[in-house]
Amino acid sequence: MPTVIRQATTADVEALITIMNEYIGDFYQKPKPSVEKLHHLITTLLDLQLGVQFVVEQNDQTVGFATLYFSFSSIKADKVTIMNDLYLQEHLRDTEVEVQLFKHCQTYTQDHGFAHMSWVAAPHNTRAHRFFDRMGCTRVDWVDYMIV
Repeated sequence: MPTVIRQATTADVEALITIMNEYIGDFYQKPKPSVEKLHHLITTLLDLQLGVQFVVEQNDQTVGFATLYFSFSSIKADKVTIMNDLYLQEHLRDTEVEVQLFKHCQTYTQDHGFAHMSWVAAPHNTRAHRFFDRMGCTRVDWVDYMIV
């Protein structure tokens, strides 16, 4: 099966809504946002260039995606990417496609002059931890906090 990884366009909005709902509801078991909220998020990234999304296609079907948000690091005094999502349907996890998607994000970060790419992984997502370790990533000593 040929795999295509490319930057999302406005033509991908509906497919991204579907795959993002799969990621949020099925994989993370979280309440799915409304279609309107997902649509707004995707089009905001496309229109305002606050980040970038990549789609993974096989046989004209969207089977995964990744999202990089653009931010800054005060410590580096430079722009950085934050990989907020890297998701593939289950049959593609632990395959070369996962490596390609990760490297696509890494290459985008480097080619566009960002200082680094960072991300977090859920503590229970040990499969993702093993993948990132295999990719030569460095775990850092930061603790995430959130307030709602």
